[in-house]
Amino acid sequence: MTMIQCISPVNGEVYAEREAVSLDVATAAVARARKAQKGWARRPLEERVQLVLKGVARLNEMVDEVVPEIAWQMGRPIKYGGEFRGFNERSNYVASIAADALKPLIIEESDRFERRIEREPHGVVFVIAPWNYPYMTAINTVAPALMAGNTVVIKHASQTLLVGERMVRAFVEAGVPDDVFVNLFLDHQTTSALIAAGNFNFINFTGSVEGGRSIERAAAGTFAGLGLELGGKDPGYVMEDADLDAAVDTLMDGATFNSGQCCCGIERIYVHESLYDAFVEKSVAWVSNYKLGNPLDAETTLGPMANKRFAKVVREQIADAVAKGAKALVDPKLFPADDGGAYLAPQVLVDVDHSMEFMREETFGPAVGIMKVKSDAEALDLMNDSKYGLTASLWTKDPERAARIGRDIETGTVFMNRADYLDPALVWTGCKETGRGGSLSVLGFQNLTRPKSYHLKKVTA
Repeated sequence: MTMIQCISPVNGEVYAEREAVSLDVATAAVARARKAQKGWARRPLEERVQLVLKGVARLNEMVDEVVPEIAWQMGRPIKYGGEFRGFNERSNYVASIAADALKPLIIEESDRFERRIEREPHGVVFVIAPWNYPYMTAINTVAPALMAGNTVVIKHASQTLLVGERMVRAFVEAGVPDDVFVNLFLDHQTTSALIAAGNFNFINFTGSVEGGRSIERAAAGTFAGLGLELGGKDPGYVMEDADLDAAVDTLMDGATFNSGQCCCGIERIYVHESLYDAFVEKSVAWVSNYKLGNPLDAETTLGPMANKRFAKVVREQIADAVAKGAKALVDPKLFPADDGGAYLAPQVLVDVDHSMEFMREETFGPAVGIMKVKSDAEALDLMNDSKYGLTASLWTKDPERAARIGRDIETGTVFMNRADYLDPALVWTGCKETGRGGSLSVLGFQNLTRPKSYHLKKVTA
């Protein structure tokens, strides 16, 4: 018997545990989902959409349970109230475009021929969801996949062990049929075996680069579609004409909110030399206002990282950078709750460069490096000097300049005067080692379906 445990970052103790199901039990559950898929797909689209929205509404009714559960599982302060705003925004948007996104492309409709291309659901979609935003990242695929007529099997990270269970409970209570949306507790070995056996038609994974490679290896030869959102090292570039205060406020929030554990969090910032000193001074003051502490305390604004081993990586990157000449500007005495474990004080580093791991590898913690640049060309070279490409945040009053620079950035999304946000109308995608595929928007529906052509010749007298 293999037990999967969630070790709470709040107190380092086991918060929840579930028994991992065997390969035979998991295979049978997926088989039931496959059997249920045809009947689910035959339901009218609007009926599927409304059932998904009812599931979303039912989860909202569980807010008093969900918010403290998230705090216990991964450390986000209850002050921020969970993920319902983004969860609802994404669900409602994909619901609003489902009919248009999935409607047939009519080529000919005459007295001789009907020729059209329809969108066909893949079948069974496997969602392997991460712990950092466990509801919002999952709904990116769950909602459009179900609306499009797929059935969904979800496996959540052990750090947020209860999230998939709660989501499925909410959707089933709202009327989504049994076996259409299924939660499984799986260990890595069983997950890989399920994939390798060809149980799934499409697999969506959000997590580490190495995790993505493992998924690709397991799926090799099955021809299952893959959507992979992996690592990131998202840059910000503050130009000489930027709104300084707005840039500080948004970029520091983007670097440290959720203890820096955001897929598109800001991890490195390049500032034009004319604004550099002021930007650094204001950024240090901004970050120093956090209150680090127990996430169940309503006054806490910065909780622990999700696991002490994640905080260890951040501390090691900072120490390595400082040993190589970087300067840490945030006074650790301001954060007595920093215990050397999961509770980690935020930090701003200067005198950094790309020889340091801190500026190259994903940090995924409340720490950011700031570098001075002289020109757009220098900033562009530095932004592209990364093996990742998820988002880039540009700060200027000139949209044409931002668009011009944006065209040359190797990234999935270009922001101007904002950061760390997922717009459900735009495809969420990345390049390089950040992964491939895309979720949300019209393109998200296309990735969760396949084209099917109809060429119908009518009998004529």
